[in-house]
Amino acid sequence: MQKIFTRYGFTLIFQLLLIMFLVQLGNELAGGRLRIFGIYPRDITSLPFIFTAPFIHGSWLHFANNAVGFLIFSSLCLIKGKRFYGKASLLIIALGGLGVWAFGRPAIHLGASGWIFGLWSLTITLAWFERSVVNFLVSLLVILAYGGMIFGVLPTHPGVSFEGHAFGALAGIVAASTFGRRYRKWRWR
Repeated sequence: MQKIFTRYGFTLIFQLLLIMFLVQLGNELAGGRLRIFGIYPRDITSLPFIFTAPFIHGSWLHFANNAVGFLIFSSLCLIKGKRFYGKASLLIIALGGLGVWAFGRPAIHLGASGWIFGLWSLTITLAWFERSVVNFLVSLLVILAYGGMIFGVLPTHPGVSFEGHAFGALAGIVAASTFGRRYRKWRWR
């Protein structure tokens, strides 16, 4: 069991979740003052915060909801390897964050939701870019179990950054097309 966790990098997921937990704890102790490190659209001073915003959450409930999705979709992506996960995550955070920064509503956008939506769309679209039976089955499982997440890209709640969800999901598709190997035929692996 120890080998599985270190080989596939699952300890990385728990380390990232621990960082998010500690940042949330610090944010609570600071009275929510860490929110200034979120993304404020079209404000040049908040551009570097594209890389800090995914680690800051508005509340413990926000953190808990994101932690579950983060655990599930990070695990699915880590099966492809730590390097793949790292490159895809960095691209999703950067592109998704830039999308929110350029086109988001004037509010502070924070939380790992964009990253999670990116990992979600990555697991689904890899079936197209890497045409293997395993990718197809994972994609089908994700669609059946979490297909309802597609509604998260719609502006349904005023306090929810649907822009983060939408641009994260688009960035996940870009990551799948960038890092997924393209096959012309279906392969059994």
